[in-house]
Amino acid sequence: MARALWKGSLKIGELRCAVALHGATSTAERISLSTVDRATGHRVRRIYADPVSGREVPREEQVKGYGEEGDWTILEPEAVAATVPESTKILDVGAFVRCDAIDTLYFDKPYYLRPADAAAREAFGLIREGLRAAGVAAVARAVLFRRVRSVLIRSFDAGMIATTLNFDYAVRPPAEVFGEIAPRKIAKDMLDLAKHIIATKSGHFDPAQFADRYEDALKAVIAAKIAGEALPAPAKRKAAPVIDLMTALKRSAAESKPVKPKTSRKAG
Repeated sequence: MARALWKGSLKIGELRCAVALHGATSTAERISLSTVDRATGHRVRRIYADPVSGREVPREEQVKGYGEEGDWTILEPEAVAATVPESTKILDVGAFVRCDAIDTLYFDKPYYLRPADAAAREAFGLIREGLRAAGVAAVARAVLFRRVRSVLIRSFDAGMIATTLNFDYAVRPPAEVFGEIAPRKIAKDMLDLAKHIIATKSGHFDPAQFADRYEDALKAVIAAKIAGEALPAPAKRKAAPVIDLMTALKRSAAESKPVKPKTSRKAG
């Protein structure tokens, strides 16, 4: 089992449970490309340099600054370090909410939460099953990775999922993007056709059905280069014909076939 990213206590009132946080997603299988000097074959390294003088700036002379060129407010390393909150190693639950009460727009990154040791399994199981039975999630606060974060904790499989939440200031108001879209009444026959298409394609989300096309194509190119074979030809894209909305709906409805439901794991 991979090493935990964080260990601490899950606290609900007077109840405490030792827990460990593990990454729920990984990029380990993703292909990583390096920048290489074509002439020498050496990997290129990043150098921090003054863009005016061209002088390379050593690490000990690099400081953080706020503002813009000609008007920097310099922050010494000690001042930046002093802003980092002290970690209490506690996921402190402040409220319980319905599992669907928080819009997924606020979801940041998921982590697996498990008991940190054998002694914590009973309390952990009680909390997990309590959340599942009540159909709720716990909202907790903790210092994670140098910042105070809000975390949504849900029962999941034999453990729990702890999802860090975006701060309110980080989520753009919808009006910034949708404000200029005027309300429009949709004709009933069009809406009925759309509902029919949706009904015939209803099913369960299966992540295995979705391939990373870029990753697959990149693997094919690398394999061909290593084998000395011709590179795969890029797929030709045909321009889609321009048709009116009603015709498109009718064609889609005629081609729609019911999707067989598949079982999948669900968060409790």
